[in-house]
Amino acid sequence: MINLYNTQIESLSIHRIGNKSRNENLFLSGNPYQFNDELNSLLKEYFFKPFREKEENYFQFTNEADLEFNPLYKIAAEIFENPANTHEQSKRIGNLLFEQSQHPHIKSGELYVAYLENCLIDNEKVNALGIFKSELKHDFLQFEEKEHNLDLLLQQGVSLNKLDKGCLIFNTKKEEGYRILSVDSNKYDTKYWLEHFLGVEPFADSNFHTKKYIKFCQDFAKDVVLPAEDKKEQVMFMNRAVNHFAKNDEFEETAFLNDVIENPELIPEFKHYKTEKAPKYQIEDLTEFPIANNAVSAARKKIKNVINLDTNVQIKMDFINPESAEKFVEKGWDEEKQMYYYLVYFNKEQKD
Repeated sequence: MINLYNTQIESLSIHRIGNKSRNENLFLSGNPYQFNDELNSLLKEYFFKPFREKEENYFQFTNEADLEFNPLYKIAAEIFENPANTHEQSKRIGNLLFEQSQHPHIKSGELYVAYLENCLIDNEKVNALGIFKSELKHDFLQFEEKEHNLDLLLQQGVSLNKLDKGCLIFNTKKEEGYRILSVDSNKYDTKYWLEHFLGVEPFADSNFHTKKYIKFCQDFAKDVVLPAEDKKEQVMFMNRAVNHFAKNDEFEETAFLNDVIENPELIPEFKHYKTEKAPKYQIEDLTEFPIANNAVSAARKKIKNVINLDTNVQIKMDFINPESAEKFVEKGWDEEKQMYYYLVYFNKEQKD
């Protein structure tokens, strides 16, 4: 978990990054930007708000040969060693981003490089490097008094309501490539920001493993359990899977399969599906890992426990305990109507 409430912007450098393929220029400011308290407060909200609202998916710098060959990793390490030199290093960041801004779809914009102090990550106080970019310009009106009338002036500027791109590089786990958070509101050029400029890959911690494995289970339920059984069993499988994660601190695959898969014939199907699909979820050799509770809670909110019937009826199976569905929901076949039915038991209807 991160906490940026007491984080301070100690230095800020602003540059303009054009699109190289359109012969747009790179403008590097000669000095750090000097801002007042009011602007400081506005910029903190502009920079940090997306990270408070977004699920924490950490990244780390990577390079096929060695981390030292990742240019942004080297720049970040030098800034953390000597924060007084942040502005000069920010020019190197500007040049690096400019070199990656060659695709015609990439928008020009302003680059902000901020040295940040007093960030909390997992209750550890660390400093961080913030790199942000504004791209989209919005129309707004200014008003000017001219004698007896107000005059309208149409201008363009950056909206402080939405950051286009940004990352926070926390000064922790240096040997592993630091811990990094990234946001990108414009999905059409994700590779440009994450891969080509930052050069990062997901940070493979317990949160990452938990989310990836649950997502793998969701797709197994859809691709294998649903065709082999029915919609109810698909829902029940995911209920049992998520509850297994919720009640355990450590994941062990054999125990998981014995607890979650009721039809023994599906266990080899699960193993075969994992062999085929594991690279997509980056869980090829993953059979044991610590479970991240926050990832389980987030997954539970996203899983849809709804059975949609062709008679325009929906059954929402909102069970924390999957045994409830086994006891109170039955599926059958009506010979007279030649239709399936669900029989639901209850004591009384609950009031809204």
